[in-house]
Amino acid sequence: MILHVEGLEAGYGKITALWGVDFDVARGEIVALLGANGAGKTTTLKAISGLVRPQAGAVLLEGEPLTGRSTMEIVARGLVHVPEGRKLFGEMTVRDNLLLGGFPPAARPHQAARLEQVFATFPRLRERERQLAGTLSGGEQQMVAIGRGLMAGPRVLMLDEPSLGLAPIMVEEMFRVIEEINRQGVTILLVEQNTEHALAIAHRGFVLESGRVVLAGTGAQLLADPKVREAYLGL
Repeated sequence: MILHVEGLEAGYGKITALWGVDFDVARGEIVALLGANGAGKTTTLKAISGLVRPQAGAVLLEGEPLTGRSTMEIVARGLVHVPEGRKLFGEMTVRDNLLLGGFPPAARPHQAARLEQVFATFPRLRERERQLAGTLSGGEQQMVAIGRGLMAGPRVLMLDEPSLGLAPIMVEEMFRVIEEINRQGVTILLVEQNTEHALAIAHRGFVLESGRVVLAGTGAQLLADPKVREAYLGL
């Protein structure tokens, strides 16, 4: 397993949001983390990437512990978190936002090649590279956010709600691009409210409920699970 999460507990102040979360991600997989609002999905990603300090448990990337390391160290080791809400610098150009993703020392020698790769994946960003990021559409901003993550050369890319707020046609495009990035060799951990789309492309999935994993299976198994269909697909 490229990413192993065991007994993860984390929260904010005196409030615990995760209670012993266990899951793993194999190299080359797309793994979906599903659940209702407040289930602990975003907190899980933040605890893995060092934005929230775990209270207990372990996170291993290719057998090496990540818990206790800084976010910069975690990125340098090959795990990149693309947060919910894009978090772009609106007064900077698309190109400069992307180049920020290639700022870590190990990534800097590869900036030019990776920028070309991002433009190949998102041709629209090449057309918009001199445009201010704050003037882009929501879909274009999400492309920049993912492209910025790719500039660091991740082995594991964690995506938090990449389709949030996008028009239906852009949702379809976003999931197509996620599959393409995965085919290029990037392992993906995906948090996504659009359960049907997420499970359609995921190799496996885990369902969180009140900070605990309550269901696990392949994407197809979870799509067919009556509890998932009723709770998340409205069927």
